[in-house]
Amino acid sequence: MASRKEGTGSAATSSSSATGAAGKGKGKGGSGDSAVKQVQIDGLVVLKIIKHYQEEGQGTEVVQGVLLGLVVEDRLEITNCFPFPQHTEDDADFDEVQYQMEMMRSLRHVNIDHLHVGWYQSTYYGSFVTRALLDSQFSYQHAIEESVVLIYDPIKTAQGSLSLKAYRLTPKLMEVCKEKDFSPEALKKGNITFEHMFEEVPIVIKNSHLINVLMWELEKKSAVADKHELLSLASSNHLGKNLQLLMDRVDEMSQDIVKYNTYMRNTSKQQQQKHQYQQRRQQENMQRQSRGEPPLPEEDLSKLFKPPQPPARMDSLLIAGQINTYCQNIKEFTAQNLGKLFMAQALQEYNN
Repeated sequence: MASRKEGTGSAATSSSSATGAAGKGKGKGGSGDSAVKQVQIDGLVVLKIIKHYQEEGQGTEVVQGVLLGLVVEDRLEITNCFPFPQHTEDDADFDEVQYQMEMMRSLRHVNIDHLHVGWYQSTYYGSFVTRALLDSQFSYQHAIEESVVLIYDPIKTAQGSLSLKAYRLTPKLMEVCKEKDFSPEALKKGNITFEHMFEEVPIVIKNSHLINVLMWELEKKSAVADKHELLSLASSNHLGKNLQLLMDRVDEMSQDIVKYNTYMRNTSKQQQQKHQYQQRRQQENMQRQSRGEPPLPEEDLSKLFKPPQPPARMDSLLIAGQINTYCQNIKEFTAQNLGKLFMAQALQEYNN
């Protein structure tokens, strides 16, 4: 997986060559406002992403790939994609950037949309708010303003509803990432909280009329028994796993809070020591002045009292964002199951 993350970042860098071509379809979105208001995905792209995970994704294994398409006004149209190949760190001869360039060159030869518009990634129970994803999306979005990242959740999809969401970094977070200053003061100045890190872009899945007719025919022929799985009341495993992951993130947040409190105590203690030192110096200068002696030379207090290093606040924001994601997943899942329980209760009362 380490090689994949490196490949994602390098892919974003190599995609900068397509920035000019992608910019031809750019709409009215400026740097102060989101350049993309809607993401339109072809059904074939969705099937390719699902197929990629089914073939290579196992358990917590994350699969990633490149999204191709074009920008029409404020709508991003994703018309094709291809996966990052499965390889390990031992594959020293494999060049990720060269592979992507050859893929896009081949697609251009057969007159298929080949412009880089983002990337996709699978997730395990919604665990995608990480520093690696933040850095990769910043690289993509810095090179091509309209870039998005698609997050596919196979576990939630297996529960009966497709889970595919598009995210972008907010303009405020983009400015902070450009400055590469993640100190508490910089994040406070930029008004960066976990709610202002990622923005979700609405997704519309589009199919041709022929595919819609085919899906309608297949739906008529599908067995009715297969649809009964949507009414299954078994939810303990899925809900328990989400709660376990939520508790793990809460423990990490509590550890970060302890580190921050320790930093604040050390800072306060140092301020007291600095104040006491200044008072002693002032009293000594007064005594020297009464004896007719010259005052002591001024000293640089910043060298005598080096301020303690503040803890990184970006990690805490990412943990808070992941906690918020888990809470939203639990909220959605429990709402669906409560609806099933009320419906099952009504059916039981009707039968009785």
